[in-house]
Amino acid sequence: DKYVHCRDEASGRSLAVTADLDRLAADMKALSPEDAGVIDELVEGSRALKGFDTGIPKPSEIKGKLDGLKQMWQIRGLLKYVMRYNMPVETFAQRIKDPFLRRCVTNLFVPEMPMYFLFVVLGQLAGGQLGLVEGGSQKFSQAIARRYHDLGGEITYGAGVEKILVENDRAVGIRLADGSEHRADLVVSAADGHSTIFQMLEGRYVDREIRHRFANWPLFEPVMLVNFGVLRQFPDEPASNLIWLREPLSVGGQEVEAFMLRIFNYDSTLAPPGGTALQVMFETGYDYWYNLRKEHSRYEAEKSKVAAEILSRLEAHYPGLAAQVEMTDVATPYTFWRYTRNYRGSYEGWLMTKEAVLAQVPKTLPGLSNFYMAGQWVEPGGGIPPALYSGRNLVQILCKRDGKSFKVQ
Repeated sequence: DKYVHCRDEASGRSLAVTADLDRLAADMKALSPEDAGVIDELVEGSRALKGFDTGIPKPSEIKGKLDGLKQMWQIRGLLKYVMRYNMPVETFAQRIKDPFLRRCVTNLFVPEMPMYFLFVVLGQLAGGQLGLVEGGSQKFSQAIARRYHDLGGEITYGAGVEKILVENDRAVGIRLADGSEHRADLVVSAADGHSTIFQMLEGRYVDREIRHRFANWPLFEPVMLVNFGVLRQFPDEPASNLIWLREPLSVGGQEVEAFMLRIFNYDSTLAPPGGTALQVMFETGYDYWYNLRKEHSRYEAEKSKVAAEILSRLEAHYPGLAAQVEMTDVATPYTFWRYTRNYRGSYEGWLMTKEAVLAQVPKTLPGLSNFYMAGQWVEPGGGIPPALYSGRNLVQILCKRDGKSFKVQ
């Protein structure tokens, strides 16, 4: 029921974005009475889409005319907002006169995403449809792996794929980094799209659309995570805080004007008794960290320097915090690439621009049979739900291809 708490260090102003849309409207108008009209517009759109169920779309590959009509009927409440507010959030926010309020609205999710999507997010928040998974992302992914194993699946860890084996333009298996080959009846890549297409398949199966996407579509900017385990609790603090800094932070030759502070005070499984995990996240350049990692000592020293600077900034908000830190962990854009191989460290793939959101990215590649893709690189905007239903949709496509029935639950 709490989305984010926006704070400005220089002015001391703040805004809590919660599930209570009436309170949100009142708090925003208290900050800037002259922006009442735009505020009403924002809250009206969010209230109209309260409880809106985006659902799991049926894959276009097996969608018939009746399916299309049914889907249009299901999203009829959204359509007028799609037509009227198909502009970036940052464009809509330019109408807000108050600088602090304008920054808050611009950065509530992704500045480049269509405004109607922000209505959906705030509407789902108001409708009680958003939640957090106890135990964090690790337990979430472990539960999926456990279910897969229970269904008879096998998972091999620590086995990077070097090449997708192709014979007569047909995918027949994979070769791992250790040189071992595994033949398969079907090959599906849920890995990084750029690595899959241009490295594992050597760029042999591309067309103009694929080249256009990787050359022109903007990506989610890579981020840096600075995590602290502290022997302290924060029972009354907001879990998510967007903080604009009094003095910018210099990281990798770039100025960081704001960061997101997450205080994991809602989940006792993420820290020992009496402790709390804190996480600071901000965007930073990929090339700087990717190149710096070639000099290990400098790379580690720079990570430590950034962590120390972040801690000093947090100390101003929470006096005594530095002495309570028991562990520190820093992840750079290179860390994201090293663990996931996601192109340029982009954690959600294609940015949610107007072009990307409305595009249908094929799950197949031109000229290559017996091969499919799933995950965030064929679902623009990325995120966990689209990545999950991407795989589910692919199963439906394969069932139809093989003449097998399936039941959607």
